[in-house]
Amino acid sequence: MKHRLTLILGVLLPAVSVVQFASAQNSELVQLHENIPYADTDNPRQMLDLLLPSKRGDKSLPVVVFIHGGGWRNGDKLRGRNRIEPFVASGNYAGVTVGYRLSGESKWPSQIHDCKAAIRWIRANAKKHNLNADRIGVWGTSAGGHLVTMLGTSGDVEIMDGSLGSNNQYSSRVTCVADFYGPTNFLTMNATAIKTARLDHDAADSPESLLIGGAIQENPEKVATANPITYISTDDPAFLIVHGTKDPSVSFNQSELLYAALEKKGVEKTFITIDGGGHGRGFPPKITELVEKFFDHHLRENRTSWSDQTIQAVPREQRR
Repeated sequence: MKHRLTLILGVLLPAVSVVQFASAQNSELVQLHENIPYADTDNPRQMLDLLLPSKRGDKSLPVVVFIHGGGWRNGDKLRGRNRIEPFVASGNYAGVTVGYRLSGESKWPSQIHDCKAAIRWIRANAKKHNLNADRIGVWGTSAGGHLVTMLGTSGDVEIMDGSLGSNNQYSSRVTCVADFYGPTNFLTMNATAIKTARLDHDAADSPESLLIGGAIQENPEKVATANPITYISTDDPAFLIVHGTKDPSVSFNQSELLYAALEKKGVEKTFITIDGGGHGRGFPPKITELVEKFFDHHLRENRTSWSDQTIQAVPREQRR
């Protein structure tokens, strides 16, 4: 599912723009519904983009949701379009990329409240767009990996759900989670960092401290509310965890902690270790294939055998 987005048509609708995207071969088209408010506000951060295949059958489509990274202080939902467009272009999925309030605007738990409001919006509008409300997979990188992991472990946890928007009668639970190098326990990030790491996570101006509104080591109780491991239960969805052993920004141990906690509760999970991989760098094409298989397995019942595995990072000289 390798497609390059090409803009070929734009049509303006009330509050939503609809754009046609095509693959490089112009063989598969994707319709983009842009800037849809999911929390009944006009805040541009509380909006999502909905991608639908322009050619589809009558069957309701499972949904792949992407949540961007950026240390909770940078980034934009636009980052997710290239990630989910191939799934939608296949005709087998709908796609959503979610914006959320950054830490400079609002502190934790605003970010997870936004993400959960977006999941509820999907369910509330499933009939309108012929979506399968029972099959929602989420995928995120870095800070987005943290947020999708929170979606997976804190489903229907009231304090994490919040009450944004008018769709609170719907569940915020998801079907499966693809977590790419997301943080878990902020308090241990410095202690487990690789020797060449330069980021001081304990500093008052670190991404983690800015997220919770104070230096993390001085606010352990608040930090615990942002740790997805806090909420793990036996009925959590399946996880795909991907992390590089040489990640200088989010230590590899953060995913080890998550894996061990999921193991303790008997939650289905698969850990893909990228030996020598950095913070999203050096990941071979096989990782994209595994993500595709993961969502096909859990959202489309195209069953695959899963096992933990270690994959060598792409050498620097071979990277583009």
